[in-house]
Formats: sequence, structure tokens, C-alpha cells
Amino acid sequence: MAGILDSVNQRTQLVGQNRLELLLFRLRGRQRFGINVFKVREVLQCPRLTAMPKRNAFVRGIAHIRGQAVSVIDLSMATGGRPLEDIHDKFIIISEYNRTVQAFLVDGVERIVNINWEAVMPPPKGAGRYSYLTAVTEIENELVEILDVEKILDEITPVNTEVSESILERSSARSLQDLTILVADDSTVARNQVKRALTSIGANIELVKNGREALDWLRAKAKEVGGDISTQVPLMVSDIEMPEMDGYTLTAEVKADPLLKNMHVILHTSLSGVFNQAMVKKVGADDFIAKFHPDELASAVQKWMFTDEPAAQLNQDAS
Repeated sequence: MAGILDSVNQRTQLVGQNRLELLLFRLRGRQRFGINVFKVREVLQCPRLTAMPKRNAFVRGIAHIRGQAVSVIDLSMATGGRPLEDIHDKFIIISEYNRTVQAFLVDGVERIVNINWEAVMPPPKGAGRYSYLTAVTEIENELVEILDVEKILDEITPVNTEVSESILERSSARSLQDLTILVADDSTVARNQVKRALTSIGANIELVKNGREALDWLRAKAKEVGGDISTQVPLMVSDIEMPEMDGYTLTAEVKADPLLKNMHVILHTSLSGVFNQAMVKKVGADDFIAKFHPDELASAVQKWMFTDEPAAQLNQDAS
């Protein structure tokens, strides 16, 4: 198990090819789940946990990993199931999302699989546990569920979506009322976070759930406009990990289309620890921002909504 992620650093060539690698794991029973390998730092057998006063009910305790205290979240409980038992026999997946490191307690970890984003579909509409799904795929004739980790983390530690007064004052200098920003993200929570932050600076927001929907919407809008879409939609804020078409592929498609290419693109992703900056440049994105800091996002939107200059420098502060 310790070596299951040894080759992760050699897999970055998958980025930009509309492919991903999933680490498969189980919670309770036969159902398999997946997490993007690029979100995972390490997989370990569950160590001894330290109790934490007034902790969230889903947090089983604190693990001390390589000099860092990491909260261990029972992923079964967090998705509405029963708590995992005999946790000393279980495993933790140490991951980095949205600039934070946490560990997910799971029953067992299986292996890594390589699939195409086109084979990853939005979840079926329904209630209950499906509300925690961001996507599903089929592997070996079995359904694999990809959890909306951002929703889980937001329920445990809600993210501040308020834009500071200084940014709001700056936004009042120029009106965004006649312009639209397209936001593409497969996570309901992430879409709403972005919407709240950007609506507060006066922006009109159009929301879509994945790269394919974004491209279809943009091409329909360009047909409606009858020309360069950037006159009405000067900016797109896109996640990278999305079903059917990832953000890199979406950006490349946008920049290759004569009617779309003048629109600025901000890649806004929870891949805060690992990302391929060379690929960000290659596909022509104008900026890269790690989720989720409302002031950083609002400032970047203000910058790219009112500039006619091409991107000169990617955001070096995303880490």
C-alpha cells in the first residue's frame, strides 16, 4: 500500500489529454468510489488518532503525519452512512483540496485506474447519497461514484465567500451589468461559492456543470451574437476536473475557435498542491487561481474583465 502512489509524479502527462487517474476505494460494502490521484498525497494504514475537543461529528480525530496535524474525516459518516468500525484496520487517504490538507478514513484502498473524462458522466438526478456525487463512471461493468469532496468539506468547515470592502469599492468604479461571466464547475457547492463572490461585485453569472456544457453554451451564444463573443462574455471561470470534458480541453477548444478565442479564461481549481503550469500556458489560459479565496477571485475577474491585453503572466501565487 505504501507504494501505491510512487509513480504519481510520472503521470502528469495525462493532464491536458482529457484523461484522469482515479484511486479506487471502498467505504462500507461493495460500492467503489474514486478520487483523483492528483488530489492525493499519501495512503496509509490508519494511525493512532488524538481526540479533539468540540470536533465536528464526522472528524474521528487528529493524526500526526510527518510533523503535521491532519484532521481525519470518516468519509462514510460524512456522506450519510454509518461510522467505520475498528478503524485501526482501516486506511486514510491524505489529500489536498482548496489549500487545505485533510485525511479521509476509508475501509480499503484498491488501485489506480486510467480513464478518459468522456467516460465520466454527471450523477443521476435523485435524493439521498446522490447529493454527494459529483460524477459517476463505469469500470469493469461496475458503477464507480466520484464524491463531491468540496461539498463534504464545506459542510464540515464552511468557506467564507464574502468579498472584502476594499475589493467591493474598487468594483463600483466600473459597471459589469452589461457583461456576463460564464462559470463552469461540476460541484454545486463550488458553483454557488463563485456565484456569491462574483455577484457581490456586480457581475452577471451564467452557471454550467461541465466543460461540454460550457462549450455548447458558448457556441450557441456566439451564434446568437453573430460574431466575437467577448463583446458580451469577456470572461470564463472554469474548474479543471469536470465530467465529459476537463477544463484544459475546454480552454484549448475555446482558444482554437475564432469566435471564442478573445474571451479570457481563468482556471479555478481545487488542485492547489499539484498542477501543470506548462499545460496551463499551453492551452492558452490567462490565469490560474487555487480555490477558494473570494478576494483573489474577484480581483482576477476585475483585472480580466477590463483588459484588452493578452495574458503576460500566470498567477504565481497559486500553491
